[in-house]
Amino acid sequence: MSYDAIVLAGGAARRLGGADKPALSVGGRALLDRVLDACPDARTTVVVGGRRPTARPVHWTRADPPGGGPVAALEAGLRQTTAELVLVLSADLPFLDRDTVRALLAAPARPGTDAADGADGALLRDPEGRDQPLVAAYRAEPLRREIALLAAEHGTLTGLPLRALTAELDLARVTSRPLASFDCDTWDDLAAARARIREHGSVLEQWITAVKSELGIDLPVDTKTLLDLARDAAHGVARPAAPLTTFLVGYAAAHAAATGADPAQAVAEASRKAADLALRWADEAAADSAEQNGSG
Repeated sequence: MSYDAIVLAGGAARRLGGADKPALSVGGRALLDRVLDACPDARTTVVVGGRRPTARPVHWTRADPPGGGPVAALEAGLRQTTAELVLVLSADLPFLDRDTVRALLAAPARPGTDAADGADGALLRDPEGRDQPLVAAYRAEPLRREIALLAAEHGTLTGLPLRALTAELDLARVTSRPLASFDCDTWDDLAAARARIREHGSVLEQWITAVKSELGIDLPVDTKTLLDLARDAAHGVARPAAPLTTFLVGYAAAHAAATGADPAQAVAEASRKAADLALRWADEAAADSAEQNGSG
């Protein structure tokens, strides 16, 4: 699905004392980078706000004048896009995921289809039932039309609330996953996000996602297979064998992928071979131990 992405990163962050909110980190990664990771396949990604380091290249622009509010910032970003479908996101969503983005992009009715709801786009509805216009996918033509009408009516876009724009659009609603719409407006929000990312049920997934982003790779990771392999190597050989074995599996998989193999299949095959070896090693040790005990 072809789309452009606009990320609004120029707010004043008054409730954070004016801190550079997009650069604040959750799980060792800047909030802005976490949002950018949710839309890696955007044809063009425009960040509206001051330039700052990012994990992947983006186009930068500023609202004129800066600090004019979300509608003015959105208009500035929209001027840099050409796709018919535009993803619009705020830069403070630590738990936004690619599945949520895909759901938003798929929700608007296609041109020429008979669909009354969502003809102009789709926005996220959070678990409390609130609409989130800065976690949304809009069709560019009606978005440009309504922004132009607002500018003509008010003489400026500065200071206009987003509801003045979205109220005139026919938008579908996509139900949010529990944390997909969680944003960081205060220091307490940031602390809560950092605590949530370390919870037992999500820490591995969050860590693996962070490492893949840091290393610039996009590979499905079969966590169970690799953990089982590490366990077999630790128990059947020696505890330090676990991390060394998983490293060698990754190296072997990368080598196989470089020769044309599917990366995920290469990991699975290398893991299987190493796990089988660890089990044979353990069986051999057990047999030797039984023999020695019998002879004693």
